[in-house]
Amino acid sequence: MGEPTASAQVEIAAPAEEIYALVTDLPGMGKLAEENLGGSWLGGATEAAVGARFRGHNRNGVLHWWTTVVVTDAEPGQRFAFNVSSLGLPIARWEYAIEPVDGGCKVTERTWDRRPGWFRPIGGFATGTINRAERNQQHIEATLARLKTTAEA
Repeated sequence: MGEPTASAQVEIAAPAEEIYALVTDLPGMGKLAEENLGGSWLGGATEAAVGARFRGHNRNGVLHWWTTVVVTDAEPGQRFAFNVSSLGLPIARWEYAIEPVDGGCKVTERTWDRRPGWFRPIGGFATGTINRAERNQQHIEATLARLKTTAEA
């Protein structure tokens, strides 16, 4: 898949299972993430499981959009990852890797931009973000800081 287009990590003084519960809580992530307003499970799914689908709700200022998401990895206390699409096109892959360390765990959040080249200008217009890699880097750093604050509170 190649190198991620944005990535950051943080050590958190909390158990890995607690962090996994936070990042798989779709409505709760809407409070921690920058553009993401949360999500809702689709097709009868009620929790993270490989193959489960959810609708992601996003916003940037006055712009609002939704995506369709398929969970690809759901390993409690270790990894949560999913592929994002919009209008039937691949958009991104997101991943939270959780590793135990002394006193808690290390969380790495990363994303890969999967948009076709011709779709990137359209996506930039629709989301208000031309430089998606730079913006996602800022968002990941902010999300991880909020995750740390929430988990350690």
